[in-house]
Amino acid sequence: MTDLRRAIAARSTLLPCLGDPVDHGSLLHLLRLLYETGRADLPLGRLFEGHVDAVQIGLRYGTADQAERVVAAVADGAAFGVWNADLPGEALHLHDGRLSGGKSFASGAGLLTHALVGVDLAGGRQLLLLDLARTPPTIDRSFWRVTGMQRSETHVVRWWDTPVAPGDLIGAPGDYVREPWFSGGALRFAAVQAGGIAALLDHCTAHLAAAGRADDPHQAGRLAALYGLAETAAGAIRTAAAGWFADDAARLPLVAAARAAVYAAGGLAIEMASQAVGVQALFSAHPLAAAITDLTMYLRQPAPDAQRMRVGAAVAAGVLTAGL
Repeated sequence: MTDLRRAIAARSTLLPCLGDPVDHGSLLHLLRLLYETGRADLPLGRLFEGHVDAVQIGLRYGTADQAERVVAAVADGAAFGVWNADLPGEALHLHDGRLSGGKSFASGAGLLTHALVGVDLAGGRQLLLLDLARTPPTIDRSFWRVTGMQRSETHVVRWWDTPVAPGDLIGAPGDYVREPWFSGGALRFAAVQAGGIAALLDHCTAHLAAAGRADDPHQAGRLAALYGLAETAAGAIRTAAAGWFADDAARLPLVAAARAAVYAAGGLAIEMASQAVGVQALFSAHPLAAAITDLTMYLRQPAPDAQRMRVGAAVAAGVLTAGL
């Protein structure tokens, strides 16, 4: 866990700025860093993406003093994350300055130093940035019994009558779902997923070359197909990044298109990689085994059908059109 936290901190130093990208160049730099992190280590990519999300939110909505504390914590090696999935039947709530309830799918539990959590107030969902050394949750590790992304340490967390400070509240109720950041932020995890697809190509190429089978015409065809799928995913990310600052109306439909393209390419790439390597890809010691199961799990982001519907509506309205 310490190694993952250090890896997150090390990648933070590679960002030209910790806040929201201000132009196409800074956005592309961030997405490429997320892509390469996912290509090297998908669970780390998941955690680093959450770290970037939390830091950007803290700087976007926090006061000057809160932003200063976020920057100082990152410089000191802190690892941030966003825990927003409500625990069924035990939703997190804030009453008289005390926090009770839980969150599910809390990636990095036991590893992160700071977490953004949401509680529902009269005006909407209110964010709190918790220093987990001061407000540690209990962690239920029995939840995360999965075949992929085990190392992301995604658990159930709970607090009971835990005092929080007024300075822990970030922004105003409803800030968390403000656009374009709420839907547009999906471009970050899509970049990590695209990196995971490229990792399948890398592992298959290395395996076939080592086995002396890369020049087999059937295997060469599979490598070509994998390359095409990896490029399709990366190209969709590049297109969405190019449109982020160019066209406000197309911004979120392009992000949805990137999500849909990566989802489709990922499923086909998993099938192709499994065919290329065969039964050896099912042995836990083979690097492709973790790459496949991790990507299979990470591709399961919410509402894939809704992304396709958003793209289709944008095409019908003339907001999106194909071009070169």
